[in-house]
Amino acid sequence: MPDTPVNAAIDLRTRIESRLRDTLPGGDPLAPFMRDLPPEKHEALRSAVPANLASAAVLVPLVERPEGLTVLLTLRASHLKHHAGQVSFPGGRVEPHDAGPWEAALREAEEEIGLTRDFITRAGYLADQMVISGFRVTPAVGFVRPGFDLRLDRTEVEDVFEVPLDFILDPANHVPRDRHFMGATIVSYDIPYQGRQIWGATANMLVSLFRMLREG
Repeated sequence: MPDTPVNAAIDLRTRIESRLRDTLPGGDPLAPFMRDLPPEKHEALRSAVPANLASAAVLVPLVERPEGLTVLLTLRASHLKHHAGQVSFPGGRVEPHDAGPWEAALREAEEEIGLTRDFITRAGYLADQMVISGFRVTPAVGFVRPGFDLRLDRTEVEDVFEVPLDFILDPANHVPRDRHFMGATIVSYDIPYQGRQIWGATANMLVSLFRMLREG
């Protein structure tokens, strides 16, 4: 079969499905920070983290465009208390009435940007990650069928945009940066794209997706 953009997109979706199949929410939320931190610093970092982190979930939406998969991202409103003006995934706190992280991510995506669940197929989960606002975040990955009509909640989301997944998965676009976190200097990543700066937990989750596919 000739190597065409369509075939490449099908192959990439198949790889993602294979790697995420049967995954469950959970994992060590500090793992992304421990990876590049000297072992002697691990215990100090763990002891600085609150014992009971609040649970949150985000949807990592992979849109199935004819030219290939893209990642749908939001630009958070500038007046928000946490992560104002940052590039993010749709998501938020897991509420008591949510059946779990997947349901919370779907609910938040519909509330924030009007992306309804009938366009979304579950792929699986990336490992949980801690964010500095005090949440343990579960990234729920879903494939999104085109044809959706977004309606932004302007109290939370200022804009939405898509980035080709091939761009995200190119390590040349992962810019390492030292950041201070819980008294430790850790390696985080920026992913600049067309004047937008994807950084922090959002970039780290995307780098986690890259590593999962590379190591698979």
